[in-house]
Amino acid sequence: MDYFLIITCALLLITSILSVFRRKKNLPPTIFPKIPIIGHLYLLQKPLHRTLAKLSSKHGPILLLHFGSRPVLVVNSPSVSEECFTGKNDIVFANRPRLLVAKILSSNCTGTVWAPYGDHWRNLRRISTIEIFSTQRLNELSNVRADEGRLVVRKLVSDCSSSPLVNLKSLFQEITLNIIMRMISGKRYFGGKNMEDEGIRFREMVEEALRLGGASNLGDHLLFLNWFGVNGLEKKLIALQKRRNEFFQVLIDQLREDAKVEDNNSKKNITIIELLLQLQETDPAYYTDELIKSYILNLLSAGVDTSSVTMEWAFSLLLNNEDVLNKAQNEIDNHVGQNRLLEESDMADLPYLRCIVNETLRMYPPTPFLVPHESSDDCMVGGYHIPRGTMLLVNQWAIQRDPELWSEPQSFNPERFEQIEGTKDGYRFMPFGSGRRGCPGEGLAIRMLGLTLGLLIQCFEWERASEEMVDMTEGVGLTMPKVQPLVAKCRPRRITHNLS
Repeated sequence: MDYFLIITCALLLITSILSVFRRKKNLPPTIFPKIPIIGHLYLLQKPLHRTLAKLSSKHGPILLLHFGSRPVLVVNSPSVSEECFTGKNDIVFANRPRLLVAKILSSNCTGTVWAPYGDHWRNLRRISTIEIFSTQRLNELSNVRADEGRLVVRKLVSDCSSSPLVNLKSLFQEITLNIIMRMISGKRYFGGKNMEDEGIRFREMVEEALRLGGASNLGDHLLFLNWFGVNGLEKKLIALQKRRNEFFQVLIDQLREDAKVEDNNSKKNITIIELLLQLQETDPAYYTDELIKSYILNLLSAGVDTSSVTMEWAFSLLLNNEDVLNKAQNEIDNHVGQNRLLEESDMADLPYLRCIVNETLRMYPPTPFLVPHESSDDCMVGGYHIPRGTMLLVNQWAIQRDPELWSEPQSFNPERFEQIEGTKDGYRFMPFGSGRRGCPGEGLAIRMLGLTLGLLIQCFEWERASEEMVDMTEGVGLTMPKVQPLVAKCRPRRITHNLS
């Protein structure tokens, strides 16, 4: 009993000292107790966005936690988010934390997503916004997305002749991978000929990167675990990165050889690798093969799963809300008809389809916390002092489901977006982030989502695989995947009879 009393008194004394220190430093609210060494890791359960949303609802919209020794600022408010992504704070929070996954799969944090804020990142960002994701560039590559859309429709028509059941998870992964890989290298790996073995290898690497990338790594926060090699994640990541480097080095070498016998400057749509190889000729010391591989691997990591998972959530919502599906189909029939396939240029005349995309992004943002930021200097947020080196997690999932910001936030109601232009509504709706580190691929993602969903709605009648509602349980991972892959029944509509 004496020992218990001593321990209790010691804890109370420590708490009092820390409380005085916190008031003096004017730090944000935190949670007691913060256990030595592990900090607040004992509070965390999966899925993390739901756990932190509950903590914020109890302790306030701005919360300072410690993941081991790492200070973490959890933001659960549009106004506080705006403070983080505007003015001087936009620069302060433009850095990224150095996490193990980013260090290995992003070539020591040299890729666009994880590179620290500075000249190198600014140059990569310039390439992304001007050369890769500009409106002109995306319009030039619209034929790639249209072609993949037609091929998916034909594939489904063929598959439906033998079985009405369709694995939509695989379908969305394949079309997204094909679109992005055709942009990167000019190759498509799924649904084509003579590419099966290469396609299988490619898919396995993509799936492994998603699995390992979403794995929790205590070594990022409890550094002593790395000293003892407790976590086998690092070895798996290194082995995966080696295979990815070898795979894309072959692609780079092939396109470099092709460029010797072709005039890429005369090509209307050169691939991303070809563009980077042209830059390599002007500055070979900077645009090395390693930089090219890092860039395209970051592009794949950032673009493939986020888009395919969002498509899967969108169709799951549509199957559970037949009135919305029917309304979208009627809109397409009225504006496009049944004599030709929907095109990207039709999207301006399909506002309800765009509302469906936005409502899906609201309920199931592809990155619930956005990509983590880290403060490069001391700053003030919400009237509180934020120390340098603090990781910032903006719980966009919680903000976009806040009942004080949204009417009936748990309900799928695309009509709520009828008065909202674009993909932002202040800082309460920003599924692609904001500020300097906002996602440069937003335009491509919206085009892929709208065209793919629109074509499937236009060309097929859809039903759930059974009378039960589609399971909407969220899985574990950076992009919030579904626990149960989506399978549905489809039946071709009249328009598919005219496909050649």
